Amino acid sequence: MAFLGAIFSVILIFLLASWGVLGEMPDHTILENPETKTASEILSADGNTLGKFYFNDNRTPVSYEDLPKHLVDALIATEDARYYDHSGIDARGTLRALATLGSGGGASTISQQLAKQLFTKQVSRSKFERAFQKVKEWIIAIRLERQYTKEEIIEMYFNIYDFNNNADGIRSASRIYFGKEPQKLDLRESAMLVGMFKNSSLYNPRRNEEGTLNRRNVVLNQMYKYGFLDETAKDSLVKTDLGLNYSPESHREGIATYFREYLRSFMKDWANQESNRKPDGSKYNINTDGLKIYTTI
Repeated sequence: MAFLGAIFSVILIFLLASWGVLGEMPDHTILENPETKTASEILSADGNTLGKFYFNDNRTPVSYEDLPKHLVDALIATEDARYYDHSGIDARGTLRALATLGSGGGASTISQQLAKQLFTKQVSRSKFERAFQKVKEWIIAIRLERQYTKEEIIEMYFNIYDFNNNADGIRSASRIYFGKEPQKLDLRESAMLVGMFKNSSLYNPRRNEEGTLNRRNVVLNQMYKYGFLDETAKDSLVKTDLGLNYSPESHREGIATYFREYLRSFMKDWANQESNRKPDGSKYNINTDGLKIYTTI
């Protein structure tokens, strides 16, 4: 009876949430342009990065094509093994969670986790309110799956996540923890970063190396379980260390410091001009709007 009651309650809450009774839901326009704070990048004449403008979000997005296959495989194996078989909600996992009243796991798909990252953000401590948030995340996940391809969702997922230590998104995380671009990550490095998705504060290699190593090995075992890795490779990799090459980043870092400060002032004046506006008429923010600023240096 408890199981049937749980199903009925979820269906009712799902319908109420989809009708907007339980609060505002993101519309088509917001889903098409979710708010993500992205650093502006200063580029030299030959295309090299001179530095960035940002405050709290050191995020520079990368495309799906720049993500190595083993990084994506690690994500699928660890977070959502049936990712390519569902449309936002994993019915099997959700029913299992209902049957065990949540003790068997949260059954959150990658799309649901992305919905949470983009639109829930602050998770309620109240079980009652959290249930409403969860259902909203289900609905948003379904809408995201209708709006984007599976590859685009994975791309957004890697770009939105906060890996701590000023590492916002997979590109900053790759550079800060391993001193390289995402496409050059090897398998053990990819597994560590995917392991951080569970909790980047707890599984943080700077503060909890042993816990992060154990979590990385969980990812490697999941890859073996789902056929992304053979046993010999798995057994070899779990014996390795994390291989960190920690290189912290700051918005104050970069070359041509004085020029960049002059450029900051110039760009602020540029953003205040009426002729330089976003399509919706609002001002550009040089710290959060992800501008590509090309210079003659």
